[in-house]
Amino acid sequence: MHQFLTFASDADILAMWGVAFLGLAAFTLIMDRRRNRRARIDRIGWMPWTGLFLTFAVIGGGLLAVAIPGILRG
Repeated sequence: MHQFLTFASDADILAMWGVAFLGLAAFTLIMDRRRNRRARIDRIGWMPWTGLFLTFAVIGGGLLAVAIPGILRG
């Protein structure tokens, strides 16, 4: 893995960060659905899962949108 990252282009690195942020967005979506399915709503903590999902999804999508043209050229 180290050799790949040494010779990876900027577009490849941006794409990896984009995928990581989309993975975080998927995790927050799962946690939000889990919170909504609780039987006793008063036994859950407060965490803005929806806001975190939107933030991570926009950042991840933006990074991938910037990276795709560079990957296609390279």
